[in-house]
Amino acid sequence: LLDVVLYLANHNLRLLVLGRKHMLKGSRFWDRKNMAAMQKKADFFFTENVSEDDPFLLYATLHSGSHCKFVTRDLLRDHKACLPDSLTRRLFFKWQRGHQMVVSDYVPGRRIKFEPILNYDTIVQTTGSTWHIPYDDCLLERSSYEVPTKWLCLQLK
Repeated sequence: LLDVVLYLANHNLRLLVLGRKHMLKGSRFWDRKNMAAMQKKADFFFTENVSEDDPFLLYATLHSGSHCKFVTRDLLRDHKACLPDSLTRRLFFKWQRGHQMVVSDYVPGRRIKFEPILNYDTIVQTTGSTWHIPYDDCLLERSSYEVPTKWLCLQLK
């Protein structure tokens, strides 16, 4: 967490870290010096230890505006499953893909890299007589943040 906060703070981003109150006590997982260093770079909001923090994450992200991004390893599947219909789940999935930053490469204390957030939708798109169809080489299960990177382009002659 410290590396992520420092990386994002060095890119002059305003940060809110959502956590649980036990993080403040210090332990082998939550070093007090690291917490103090992060609190100099970011705002913090601590929920009760037994509370669900995902609703706070979603609310804070949505309330902060369309430019806001969030970082979590959670794929938010439980939240998608609670949505009432497939259209709403698809909209949530699309919103998530456009706002969730995912760490793709990490070497502690040395390197951190995020998956790119695409500014286009990976659905079939058409412009007149041209069709653009996203596809995978093989039938792999993808995480919600992963999108096809190959496109089949067809043109009617």
